[in-house]
Amino acid sequence: MTVKHLYLIRHCQAHGQEVSASLTEAGFQQAERLVSFFEGKKIDRILSSPFRRALQTAEPLAAARGLEVERDDRLAERVMSGTDMADWKEKLKETFADFTLSFEGGESNESGMKRVSSLLGDLLSAEEGHIVLVSHGNLSALLLRYFEESYGYDHMMKMSNPDVFHIELNDGETKICRIWS
Repeated sequence: MTVKHLYLIRHCQAHGQEVSASLTEAGFQQAERLVSFFEGKKIDRILSSPFRRALQTAEPLAAARGLEVERDDRLAERVMSGTDMADWKEKLKETFADFTLSFEGGESNESGMKRVSSLLGDLLSAEEGHIVLVSHGNLSALLLRYFEESYGYDHMMKMSNPDVFHIELNDGETKICRIWS
């Protein structure tokens, strides 16, 4: 296996959690800062959640590199419930304690992990070696957990908007490093 470099970006600051939520003015500025942040780093492909805020995060970097943003539903945020929950943080924490737990109209972490596994299976067998993935907090935590089981609720709650992780895969060895500051 050749060395793979995955760059996982949690989207920039947004106006909300809805699928159609746009980046804030600060979020658009952050997306532009990602262009210079990735200067000097090779990028072969950019994949993004289909959610508006993720696409808006990916677009300046893709434009600067002359690449298309590939929309991939497997990077979409895990919807925890079909209704608003006043105690959502506690409920979210429960879903990390029990990966099969789902609420009405929502998806379990187990189901989210299946999406992550499918995506990573495709990417790890792809010929491109430097791939940017733009997603969301919960799904990013699940993606990191695919490689390192210690990632979970606490890591997710400490992530910033944006946040960037470098995942290096080399002959069965995996190194994960948070590179955004």
